[in-house]
Amino acid sequence: MYVVIFRATVRKLDAEYSAVAKRMRELAIDQFGCIEFHSVTEGVNEVSLSYWPSEENIRAWKDHPEHLLAQQAGRERWYQSYTVQVAQVGREYHLAT
Repeated sequence: MYVVIFRATVRKLDAEYSAVAKRMRELAIDQFGCIEFHSVTEGVNEVSLSYWPSEENIRAWKDHPEHLLAQQAGRERWYQSYTVQVAQVGREYHLAT
């Protein structure tokens, strides 16, 4: 399993951002095999974690035309800066109550 860690400094978020973010999450899960997708914004900091079965799934999602447009809008309008990290999960623990 792989995790994509997206960390951004927010410039400005608007209603269109919310709609695009929702669509990107749905696209990742419904069409590209994303297992889980979580985002948190606190002040000007945004962190998103998405979990994937393979790097091929990640690349296919990254290069999808809709996602490419969303990336462009992010660079031009919504984010001051961002970092993307892709890591392989080596271990996982759970507590179930």
